[in-house]
Order: sequence, then structure tokens, then C-alpha cells
Amino acid sequence: MKHLWQYHKDVLAIGLGLFFLNVGIMHFTDVEWFTPIVPEILPFSAEFWVIVSGVPEVLCGLGLMLPQTRVLAGKATVVLLVVLYWANLNMWIYDIPLDGNTFPVWAHFLRLLAQLGMIAVAAYLGEWFPKYNSSEN
Repeated sequence: MKHLWQYHKDVLAIGLGLFFLNVGIMHFTDVEWFTPIVPEILPFSAEFWVIVSGVPEVLCGLGLMLPQTRVLAGKATVVLLVVLYWANLNMWIYDIPLDGNTFPVWAHFLRLLAQLGMIAVAAYLGEWFPKYNSSEN
């Protein structure tokens, strides 16, 4: 079991990395799907912000999957998730529909929990949690 446990970070990083890579690519291939949730207060067009935000999503996804860049990408992913939650919060507050449907409150809450979960995983991969040293006991 201990042998399998040593790969848990790889599994987490590849899973989260593939998610970000996929969503990042969608920012370029289906720009219109993301535009409704871009906060109107931002300068320039919603399309601009969708494409601009797709770049770090792809980079974070790739960075998480590569062991050499995983720690830095984990930290960057935490920051990215915090910044990009503004769009999700905008969608929640203003009840903005996606694909013609608005989300019920419980779905927005689940999205928040998912975001927090991804932040926790990214922070773990970025080594922002203190390491437990069993020799200190």
C-alpha cells in the first residue's frame, strides 16, 4: 500500500491538470459559452477576458502534469482559482443563465465547494501545507 501511496500526488496533479487543460481549451473553442458570466465591470469585451483567462488555465493544466513545474503550477492554480471565482460569483449573484438555464442555489453552492476543493488540491500540490514530521513526536 505504501508503494501505491507514493503516486497520489501524480494522480491528483494529472487529474486536476487534465481538467484545467480541457477547460482552458474550451475557452478558445467555445468562447460564447463563457461570455455571459464575465463581470460587466471589466474593461474590453467579454470575449477578450474569456480568451485571456484560457491561457493561464492551459498553462496551469500543463504545469500541474509535469513534475518539474508542479509546485509552481500548484501555487499559480490557487491564485487563478481565487481570481476566476469572481465569474462564478457573478453568475450566482445575478442569476445568469448558461445554455438558457439558471442554476438553483444548491448548484451554486456545490460549485463553490468544488472550487474550494480544487484550491485545496492545488495548494497541496504547490506545497503550501506544512509537512508533518513524525520524528518530532
